[in-house]
Amino acid sequence: MRNSGFLFKVLWPLLLSRAAVGLGQTNTTSMLAPQADRVMALGEWEEQWQEDRITFHQPHVHKMLEDNIDKVLSGRTGVRFFFPLCGKAVDMKWLADMGHSVVGVEISEKAIQQFFTENNMTYSEEPVPSLPGAKLYKSSERNISLYQCDLFNFSSSIEGQFGAIWDRGSLVAINPRDREKYAALIISLMAKDCRYLLDTLLYNPELYKGPPFMVPDEQVAILFGNSCDVEQLHSFNALTDRQRAWGLDYLTEKVHLITLKSI
Repeated sequence: MRNSGFLFKVLWPLLLSRAAVGLGQTNTTSMLAPQADRVMALGEWEEQWQEDRITFHQPHVHKMLEDNIDKVLSGRTGVRFFFPLCGKAVDMKWLADMGHSVVGVEISEKAIQQFFTENNMTYSEEPVPSLPGAKLYKSSERNISLYQCDLFNFSSSIEGQFGAIWDRGSLVAINPRDREKYAALIISLMAKDCRYLLDTLLYNPELYKGPPFMVPDEQVAILFGNSCDVEQLHSFNALTDRQRAWGLDYLTEKVHLITLKSI
């Protein structure tokens, strides 16, 4: 009887913990259900760029990157930054001007070419032998290399790992069904000292099908929590007339700092 009592004391908290995790995953699945089957093909993204339907592009450095750059750098200089689904983000030039190097991946050739021309940079273009059909665009003046390819064909075997990642519009753009694959890719690209700044959105997915897609905190924890520490840095109201036109009645933007757990 003593042994059974001891086992009860040891196992009961563990069972409760597992039940709570299971309940949390069930709630998260229910929360994500309205967008679970939503799919944006790569061709649709390229079409948006071709037709200049790029209201997601910001012509200035993102405030959340500016506000948190010291946390991302953590005293380091010459950091290698990775930009998934980089578009023509001016953040890349901003970081390169500070002496950091930037590697981005983007499906739209037009977006990459516009990045260089709009920032008055000359560039070279070359094929990528390990990625059939992909192209590499490299700045002649700054340490910026942009790969035109499917993000899921990119890997650490091509450019190694990175000391920082800025994800302003990537996880929220990836098809919801691909998020586990996306998280695995991002984690594989993180060097031991990598500091991953992630921007997510929270809204009622019953009112808008996306993209950008809603990514709740609970899913961020599920996607990255086993391998990484996740710290929420900011949470604020981001609702504007643009999102009201989508039918939304609230929009919360959140910023997370994700780092690999110490082994």
